[in-house]
Amino acid sequence: MKLKFSRIGLMGKPNNPEVKSTFHTLIEYLNTLKLSLVVEASCAPLVDDLNIPSAPDDKLASQCDLIIVVGGDGSLLKAARAIVPFGVPVVGVNRGRKGFLTDITPQAVAQELTPILQGNYLEENRFLLESYILRDSKKVYSHIALNDVVLYSGHVARMIEFEAFIDDAFVYRQRSDGLIVSTPTGSTAYALSGGGPIVHPGLEAMVLVPMHPHTLSARPIVVASSVEIRIHITEENQLNPRLSWDGQVHADLNPNDEIIFKRHDKVLKLLHPNNYDYYHTLRGKLGWHI
Repeated sequence: MKLKFSRIGLMGKPNNPEVKSTFHTLIEYLNTLKLSLVVEASCAPLVDDLNIPSAPDDKLASQCDLIIVVGGDGSLLKAARAIVPFGVPVVGVNRGRKGFLTDITPQAVAQELTPILQGNYLEENRFLLESYILRDSKKVYSHIALNDVVLYSGHVARMIEFEAFIDDAFVYRQRSDGLIVSTPTGSTAYALSGGGPIVHPGLEAMVLVPMHPHTLSARPIVVASSVEIRIHITEENQLNPRLSWDGQVHADLNPNDEIIFKRHDKVLKLLHPNNYDYYHTLRGKLGWHI
């Protein structure tokens, strides 16, 4: 069998019995193909009986030409932020709930992975959001997200006030629980539950979704991915909001801070089986009737 990939990195959700079981099945299969394997350090205890080398998540991709993530979409979101700087493609084995991004079934790992390892797959480039916090005109924190970056109050039932600008053009001043800035990938995640539109992942667009705005006229806005979005936390705020990247990384904000959102300059190379159908995924994951 002629294979396109030879050095495989394994990532997933640690301390999950289902992930451990799938890891063992996956490793047994990959070993029959005589592939070189490296496991993410946090997952090493899942395979400590198999004598596989490990590496931290920010170093793993530099040693591999393909990453396989076992878990749910949350596991792939975490992996994506570590993988993207290296340009290494990733494929997901679903051990989560929805699994919009992880579409290989654990029951058919060998059957569905074999064509991908041979180079027969569909590849999507998913762009990420880069955002950073400006405090007194100085950058104090920055991070990237595959799904979304969320401004939220950090308190229950407390609104925050902010101003939104797109390419320096004033858009609105708003009081709400916060704002979701989403990529097309994230449009089926938190943004969808907030009333935002589903955006096809092939579109070069970002979505701004207000969270419980204090006005009936506030609506989601879809903008080009080439724009720069700037949010100003007004000085009148009596609390310190927070910023969240993919719901996994958080930072505190102060009144008068500004947050800059823009498209990240690198993309995630996401591999699917050749029979992958985005609309089939939507029907299955969202429970649409045929």
